[in-house]
Amino acid sequence: MSATSVTWWGHSTVWLADSGITLLTDPVLTDRVAHLRRLAGPTPTLPGAPDAVLLSHLHADHFHLASLRLLAGAPTLIVPRGARAFVAKTLGSEWASRCVELAPGEDTKVGPLRVRAVPAAHDGARGPWSRDRALAVGFVVEGAARTWYAGDTGLFDGMTEIGPLDLALIPVGGWGPTLGSHHHLDAADGAEALRRVKSGWAVPIHYGTLWPIGMTRFRTHMFDQPGGRFAELAARSSPGTRVRVLAQGETLAVERG
Repeated sequence: MSATSVTWWGHSTVWLADSGITLLTDPVLTDRVAHLRRLAGPTPTLPGAPDAVLLSHLHADHFHLASLRLLAGAPTLIVPRGARAFVAKTLGSEWASRCVELAPGEDTKVGPLRVRAVPAAHDGARGPWSRDRALAVGFVVEGAARTWYAGDTGLFDGMTEIGPLDLALIPVGGWGPTLGSHHHLDAADGAEALRRVKSGWAVPIHYGTLWPIGMTRFRTHMFDQPGGRFAELAARSSPGTRVRVLAQGETLAVERG
């Protein structure tokens, strides 16, 4: 049996199991986030308490406070540099005491796994009218496999330095028809990111789950097509990569090499 598996729960929520350790990325465990509603896939049902949660930036669809409060146990929160103050203000001192802040190039250990923050080209503010700010980062997890969770990002110089990888979790869409690709990856840019990082496996994420309330009939191709389109483009630009388009709740076991 493979020592590494990944379950996609929609949007950017991924359950990563590697070397007996479980990590959860940017959890959205509810069916609504502000003006966004879950339109595909089941409400996530996690198998237990994660050992650590990777939080890439402060935007509410990634740093979702209500979902964090739903987590079992007392997992370590691995957050971007500057985010601990936001955690203390919103969740309290006990949560803040579990935070490990990382800037790009810094790392921490979770059991046998090494988690390293890597750059992301994305705005790190909580929102346009918020004074709460932190860096936006991605993460590389090194264990039985070398996995990149990109968070939210656009293409950036130096992306090739992240690879080579065993598994790339690449955002390929968004949550609304007016959400542009500036500081985000669409399917084409996601394929280019994959070409740069050179990964054995790739899974598209950050699409096909959340959509603005009242806009369910508007540009639906931007909701359900990015994953398949990414797979088509990646087959041309990265023919050595095995791309798996997962349904929400589906698991992929990754063999290294």
